[in-house]
Amino acid sequence: MPLLGNFIKKTIDFGEALTTYESAAIEQYQVLLQLLAEAKTTSFGVHYKFNEILSSKHIASAFAERVPIHDYDTIYDTWWYRTVQGESNVCWPGKPDYFAISSGTTSSSKHIPITNEMILAIRKAGIGQVLALSEFDLPPEFFEKEILMLGSSTQLKEVDGHFEGEISGISASNIPGWFEFYYKPGHEIASIPEWDERVERITQEAPKWDIGSISGIPSWVELLLKKVIDYHKLSTIHDIWPNLTVFTSGGVALEPYKKSFDALTARPLVFIDTYLASEGFLGFQARPETNAMKLVCNNGIYFEFVPFEQRYMEDDGTISPDAPVYNISEVEIGVDYVLLISTVAGAWRYMIGDTVQFTDVEKGEIIISGRTKFYLNVVGEQLPVNKMMDAIQKVGDEHGVSFKEFTVAAVRRDDGEYINRWYLGSDDEVPDSSAISPLLDETLRSSNKNYDVARTKALKGVETKVIPTDIFYQWSEKTKKKGGQVKIPKVMKEGEFVEFEKFVKEQFS
Repeated sequence: MPLLGNFIKKTIDFGEALTTYESAAIEQYQVLLQLLAEAKTTSFGVHYKFNEILSSKHIASAFAERVPIHDYDTIYDTWWYRTVQGESNVCWPGKPDYFAISSGTTSSSKHIPITNEMILAIRKAGIGQVLALSEFDLPPEFFEKEILMLGSSTQLKEVDGHFEGEISGISASNIPGWFEFYYKPGHEIASIPEWDERVERITQEAPKWDIGSISGIPSWVELLLKKVIDYHKLSTIHDIWPNLTVFTSGGVALEPYKKSFDALTARPLVFIDTYLASEGFLGFQARPETNAMKLVCNNGIYFEFVPFEQRYMEDDGTISPDAPVYNISEVEIGVDYVLLISTVAGAWRYMIGDTVQFTDVEKGEIIISGRTKFYLNVVGEQLPVNKMMDAIQKVGDEHGVSFKEFTVAAVRRDDGEYINRWYLGSDDEVPDSSAISPLLDETLRSSNKNYDVARTKALKGVETKVIPTDIFYQWSEKTKKKGGQVKIPKVMKEGEFVEFEKFVKEQFS
């Protein structure tokens, strides 16, 4: 009888019942006050006169009017570079012990400060996610099982008095002591820097563990599960981990992977989405009735939202100065917003690069609808990534195949006209690949009026090529690295796309 599991489950149920939540708007106002008060004597706070903002009648409006919107380049070039060089009290009191090195799907590596306050905020958000498990119908036995966290290496690089690594590695290296009992693969294996070697050790140790849940990027978790199954000659992963129940993902759409995960398991897993970015733990799925995630509104992050419309976006993907900005009390359901965050790590009105849609304003629940730079608009297509993913999902369903990865670019033909060329990654046999292009084109035209107009003018056609999914991962390894938080860019610019196509052709030569 799972006595410990029953105790933990009842404790979680009791903790969730006792947890009181203010409205998201009240929580956010309190967070903004805390941020401004804490940072008012920093170089940033003095420069933008946080004291005066705190004394104004309408603090949120004064904050939005006085502090400019930053993308990574503007905040780094103006402020964060000083922090990286060791200067104190630049954007947040003191000096951060860590910098998250983002692998970057839209730019080169980034150095994002991670303060002690941010590490505590990430822990607190993680506890909130654990409490939310009371909403899911999980057996008591689940709460006694181990948790496999498949992230980046916890072996951080020490540079000039601080440590650098990906956020998942920083988080895992700072897990609380009580969690050690549950945490796998453990610090020794997690600190192995090379992805393939780390996965090899996990595979070898797998029979010794009783895994109840796995967290990680779906593509890399799938590759691990396949390796464990092949190495130990299993039928499914449940042959070695019979209690595996939950898969927690983050930052990548789960839908394209559910079918392939089902093929690796003896029974369906419970899928739970989280929103852990390099800049902080922003949200998590708090109930099973929806795939949307609840923003963490009471925990060191202040959110703002800009309508994601062409008229408010500059050609370089930044926000125009005249764009309207809303707080969480002013948003609407179903509208794409560029997400801005201000945090206890010294990010201020910072474009995280994601676009979100609210599915429930009262609950503060959102879906990630795309990326500001995963936006195809070379000849007026105006295609956000969520529209692309929906169309590809429909095409896959029509053909009975799963497209797990894709990338697209606008390319100029020899006659000078533009087309959209897509590469779709699938491990399934596609019965009629010639039908993919017209169906994808038709689906996009019916769901996006701007794309439909572009197809009658400058956009002269659509081409699709179906390739093995593994080629995307090989490309990722060649251009960045394997595993961790590495994601495939959905939209490529011309130069990168030429190199990608060259790489693809080499795989078939």
